[in-house]
Formats: sequence, structure tokens, C-alpha cells
Amino acid sequence: MLRKIVVLLLSLLSLTAIFAEGVVEENTTPRYVASTSWVAAIAEIAGLDGVDTVAPADLKHPPEYEITPMDVAKVAKAEIFMYGGYEALMKTIAEAAEVKEECKVQVRTTNTLSNLTLQVEKISKKAGTEAEAKKRLGEFEALFQDARAKIKENGLDQIKVWANSNQAEFCNDLGLNVVDTFGPGPLSSDELLEAKEAGYDLIIDNYHAVVTSPLSEIVPSTPILIFTNFPSSLEKNALYKVISGNLEMLWNAFGI
Repeated sequence: MLRKIVVLLLSLLSLTAIFAEGVVEENTTPRYVASTSWVAAIAEIAGLDGVDTVAPADLKHPPEYEITPMDVAKVAKAEIFMYGGYEALMKTIAEAAEVKEECKVQVRTTNTLSNLTLQVEKISKKAGTEAEAKKRLGEFEALFQDARAKIKENGLDQIKVWANSNQAEFCNDLGLNVVDTFGPGPLSSDELLEAKEAGYDLIIDNYHAVVTSPLSEIVPSTPILIFTNFPSSLEKNALYKVISGNLEMLWNAFGI
């Protein structure tokens, strides 16, 4: 019942927002809207340019963003609405904006090459941008290939890595040896003890919900890297820059 009330209220408020904007001129250019900057960045690889977002890109944890009537109005005008599915009230906004099923695309947000390939194929097929998607995806294939080779050449595939669960898949895909995971919530006393006794060579946390701050005193000699998932802006090649930035941190930590 509460969900129905929320949907109704958002629908009414969105109508007010649309009328406040005035009459929207007819535009033949497809309009694409994504729930977050991460989804938008994956859509860009799929060949979609100028993707707008519901949650502002500069939020540290965009999935917690609370939607507004203007957001509903924005989604209502989208030809394709893309979302991760875990965002607060994201399904509600789709209902309030009366987005048709054929206009919605749920996108799995994990920065592994295999997942990016699947999501890009799904989005580009919906948008009819397969040729451009193939070209852009090729840049990521080269990035991952080079990173994997560099990790192996420098023996980083042999070191013991403890990773945040929201970064573990990405780390494994690079060829790092993730022996265990933690998070995404705060570290327990058992996990703090584990960090002290397990002898990890590298710890990788998640920028969007950092939980490893106490470890700087517990394991001061162990490198702790903070990897990013969500781009902080809607700039061109946003996700390429995010992944490259994560890799640069890794190279710097081991003098590569």
C-alpha cells in the first residue's frame, strides 16, 4: 500500500514539474536516462552518447539518492531507461514515470570484462548501436589484456589479496589472487584480527563505502588501495578513466 501511495504522489508531482517546464518541443534524437553514473558509463561503451542520470554523478554513494518529481519527469521522457536494480526507489520511479517494459534495461554493474561485454551487447542491441559498441569495447579488451599481462609479469598474481566484496570480481578478473573478501559493511572484530594474522600482501577497499580505516594501525606495512566503481562525472570515457585510475594505484603501490 505504501509503495502505491509513493508511486501516485510521484506521478502527480511529476505532472506538475512537466507543466512547470512548459511544452517540450518535439525532438527526434533518442533520449537516454540512466539511474547512476556507473550505468551511464556502461551505456556510453555501448555507443550511447549524452546519457543523462537520475542520481548526480558527484555523489559518493549514488544508489542512496532520493528521487524528486523532476527525476520522474526526466525518466518519463526517456526512450531508454537503464538502471542497476539495487538503487533506492528506482523501480518506483519507473512505475511513476510509466516507463514501458520495452524501454527499460536492467544493467549489471560490475567492472569485469566479461560482464561489461554482456551489458554492452544488451544495451547496444536495444539502441541499435552495435557497430559503435564493438569499437568502444575493443578499447577495454586491450586495457584488460595489458593489465593482466603486467600483473603476471610482475608477480602480482602470486601475492595474497584481501578485497572488499564490491571490488573482488574486478580484482579476480585482472588476475589478482583474492584469497578472501570483506564488507561491504564495517569490519567486525574477527575480521580485524584476521587482517592482523593472515599476512595479506595487499588490501583493496571500495571508495564508495570505505571500511578499512582502522587497518592503518593494525597492519601499517600492508598497502591499502581504495578502488572506485562509480565515475564522479559524466565525461567521455568515464569508466575507462575509472579502471585506468584503479590500475595506476596498483602500479604505484608496487613501483611498477
